[in-house]
Amino acid sequence: MNEHDDIDGLAAEYVLGTLTLSERTSVAARRQREHALDAAIIDWEHRLAPLNAAITEVVPPGDTFAKIESRLRNSVPGTGASVVELKKRIKIWRTTAIAASALAASLILTLGAIQFAPKPKTKNLVAVLQKDAASPAFLVSVNVDDRVMTVRPVAAKHEAGKSFELWIIHDSLGKPKSLGVIDEVQPTRGATLASYRADVIEGSTYAVTLEPEGGSPSGDPTGPVVFAGKMIEASDF
Repeated sequence: MNEHDDIDGLAAEYVLGTLTLSERTSVAARRQREHALDAAIIDWEHRLAPLNAAITEVVPPGDTFAKIESRLRNSVPGTGASVVELKKRIKIWRTTAIAASALAASLILTLGAIQFAPKPKTKNLVAVLQKDAASPAFLVSVNVDDRVMTVRPVAAKHEAGKSFELWIIHDSLGKPKSLGVIDEVQPTRGATLASYRADVIEGSTYAVTLEPEGGSPSGDPTGPVVFAGKMIEASDF
């Protein structure tokens, strides 16, 4: 969880009223000096404001308070001040009940939104790097959302003193850019495409050259291109 999540969660608890008195007092003081926290609290207040319109105040029968006052006068002499105090308490209890109803409704809506919100579709791309249709050597898969690339060996054969190096080729990049040395035995995985736009990742050609052991000494391709391929969506593969 990052700092933004912490602030957003604290702001939500503050607005929903789930903090203790000391915690609420602390947050109220913090929002005076922390712009991000104050903005998060205001945002949550705006989000939950429509719930107020859904709450209907329950009005007791018109003679309820008169009956209460009558019973108090008859049972305890000289309790006029107590009646006033009781009215104040009833008003507080009524307000608290309404607030509790709003809190319950907001929690239900929040939990429902989290549980049933549609998950964003993840776009996955794959490319078969090969010499020809009958000679697949590596399978490259990419999650476009997080730019994580996985290279799986299929039928590439190791050559002593040599390394396979993967390159991304696109007009916008100028010369080919290295994506690193790849293992011809085990899958290679990493966020090696983090600096590239989604359209570049999808529209590029991916090529493997045979380089000196450890990779190209110059940063540019020096050996022959032995395998190449283009990305397509995994759903079409």
